[in-house]
Amino acid sequence: MTPLRLTWLALAVWGAVHPMYWFLKHMRETGTGLSGLIDAWYVNASTTGLTWDLTIAAIALTIWVVVEAASRRSWVDLVAIPATFCIGVSCGLPLYLFLRSRHASA
Repeated sequence: MTPLRLTWLALAVWGAVHPMYWFLKHMRETGTGLSGLIDAWYVNASTTGLTWDLTIAAIALTIWVVVEAASRRSWVDLVAIPATFCIGVSCGLPLYLFLRSRHASA
């Protein structure tokens, strides 16, 4: 595995673990669960802007993944979509780059 592929993989793991740590910490501290976490994303203009920023990035990434997966017939790459929406762009994007780079390494 190339150093670049290892970098994408490390970023995908970090992008899954680090944000999830903070999400779970918030849910534990407030006792509000997922609905409380989602409410916190819209608590002020700053967090609402960031939420929309990440949502738009997630949609753009999804379109890119779908178009490239279809053209390459690389259906396993579609796993980046649920990673993006269930964990975040910080996991989904580097995961997709990791999966996509396997074609260049092969």
